[in-house]
Amino acid sequence: MTGVSLSSADLDPRRRRILFRCWHRGIREMDLVFGQFAEKEIATLSEAELDEFETIMAEEDNDLVRWIMGTWPVPERFQTPMFARLAAYKPDFEYPAVALARNA
Repeated sequence: MTGVSLSSADLDPRRRRILFRCWHRGIREMDLVFGQFAEKEIATLSEAELDEFETIMAEEDNDLVRWIMGTWPVPERFQTPMFARLAAYKPDFEYPAVALARNA
């Protein structure tokens, strides 16, 4: 199960691809952080924000987990508003089970 609750039908191909990649990170915690963040934000991100988001997504999951959890310092290149928004996002770790139960 991917956890995706947002329909990608109304998204352009780039945003659909990013949304898919967000839910298929490799580490479940990162799936939840990136996937839920993308579901909330992807439709309204500017092209420049999408560029930066994809640059962040290209990093190794193990590094991202440590930076987002605060166990490692965030590299200077990622000390940006976009990374701060992503790191500040608090996913619902019971999601999608909670979302599915609400829709039942």
